[in-house]
This record gives sequence, structure tokens and C-alpha cells, in this order.
Amino acid sequence: MIDPKDEQLNISLIVEEEFEKLRIDKYLSSILDDISRSSIQKFIDEGRVLVDGKAVKSNFKLLKGQAISLYLPQEKEPEIKPENIPIEVIYEDEDIIVINKHKGLVVHPAPGHESGTLVNALLYHYKDQLSSVNGPLRPGIVHRIDRDTTGVIVVCKNDQAHLYIAKQLKEHSITRKYLALVYNTFKTESGRVEADIGRHPVDRKKMAAGVINGKYAATNYRLIENLDNKYAYIECELETGRTHQIRVHMASINHPVVGDTVYGPSKDPFKLQGQALHAAILGFIHPTTKEYVEFRAPLPTYFTDLLSKLRRL
Repeated sequence: MIDPKDEQLNISLIVEEEFEKLRIDKYLSSILDDISRSSIQKFIDEGRVLVDGKAVKSNFKLLKGQAISLYLPQEKEPEIKPENIPIEVIYEDEDIIVINKHKGLVVHPAPGHESGTLVNALLYHYKDQLSSVNGPLRPGIVHRIDRDTTGVIVVCKNDQAHLYIAKQLKEHSITRKYLALVYNTFKTESGRVEADIGRHPVDRKKMAAGVINGKYAATNYRLIENLDNKYAYIECELETGRTHQIRVHMASINHPVVGDTVYGPSKDPFKLQGQALHAAILGFIHPTTKEYVEFRAPLPTYFTDLLSKLRRL
């Protein structure tokens, strides 16, 4: 058992009424999406979790207003190693690298994905030619797209370029257009979803639209074609860039992205192993030339094959 007096307090929580009578291990698993259930169990067993200043067991049932303190072990920052992972470079100069990210590639290391990421590949191919703004775990990374989303992503080689593009991201002035296959056909040619996005109130590993304390988010969409009376091929343009924004917004209007088993049906009829979502166009003001540049990535083969199949039907 650890002595909390010798540890640093990392997380403090007050139990809300909706969680009353819930076991503390289940409560922490639902609230702390970045910590695995097994780790939470270990922390409880080690006495790192206190309720009103006292260590408790995993089956302890909570009451409204109780104060929970969590003392996490101090971990060393992991060493990110270069890996010879192929990357498809669309464009490169002294400031930026524009990449067509393939399906299944995680952008940067995170719990459960310490290797095999785009960052590991960048360290192999570019070594010390990457910006340092986001620290040693995310060299060059100025924005990200989901693991199973394909398409254009820009990486920065120096801090000046990084800060310049990050400013445009913050101001929502960057052009970001995605192609998606979604469930259910559309009767209108275009539309707009404007709904705040934040953590799901129950499942903390998911995002949700229209939640309290969410961040403003807006997505414009345009119908390209309806397919097989069940699906629609659309283009989505982001005005903001929230986590899972297109996936959450389209699901909120009953058009979840095909293959997205998190926000859509739990069974994928096409067994895509991830959402049919592609970052097709990325445009911004170049950090050195100060001219607008735009980059495009062609649809991956799995996506074009699926479209062809649905068109035949």
C-alpha cells in the first residue's frame, strides 16, 4: 500500500447524484477514459484511490458529494523509437510534409499505441527535421485524423511553420473537406449540422452532440449521390475541428458513417474494419510564401471498390 502523503495528487472528483450507489471501480472507468479498467483496479488495490481521505475497495459504493482523490504513479516519459514504416508523401518543402495517411495508422503514440504510429515513421524518415512545439511525443504533429480515417495530413518541419499553421487551425480558416459514405439517403442536396460536441455523459470514451459544456462545432455537407436506397455518398466540410466531429454530427442526424461501429450500427455489413471516411482536401496559407495552397488525396481502393459495388446494386 502506498502512503498518499508521499505521492502527488493527480485527480480530484466530487460524486454527482447520478453516480450515487455505483461501485467506485465502475465510476472511475466511466469517468477516466484515458485510464484502462485494469489500471484503475490496480490503483485501488495499491491504495491510490481515496474517498473522503480513506482508502477503499473496488466494490465500495459511492454517495453524492463524496470527494475522490487519485494518486497516480509517476511514470517516465516513454522513448519513441524510429520505425521503418512506409508513408506516402504528397508534397514536401523546407517547412511542411503533406502525407496521404493510410487506414489503420495512428497519428501519434498514446496508451495502447506506443509504436507503429505516424510519429514512429516520421522519426525514421526525417530524424531531427521536425518541429518541437508539441514535445518529443508528437514531433511535427500540428493536427491529427482518426486511426481509420484516411487522407491528407500536414506535418511541420520547423517551429515557425508549426505555429503559423496552428494559428490557422485555431481560427478555423483552414479548408478541410472529407468524403464519406453514410447510412440512409438524403432528400436534400446539402445541409448543415451545428451542435456543440463534448464527452458523452455516460460513455466517456465517446463524444456526443448537444452536450452541456460541449464546444461549438459546425459541419456543412453536400450530397454527391444516393446509393442502393440505403446509403449516401457525401462531402463534408469542417468549419471547426472537434474530436470525431463528422462521425458525431452525421450520427446525430441519423446518417452515421458506414463502418463506424462506435457511433453507428454495431455490425458493419461490409466488414470495413473502420469508418468509410476520407480526408480528401486540405488547404491553408503557406507559412513562408504566404500564398494559399491546397492538397488532395485520392480515395483509397477499399472506398472506390465499395462505391462501385453499391452503384451496381
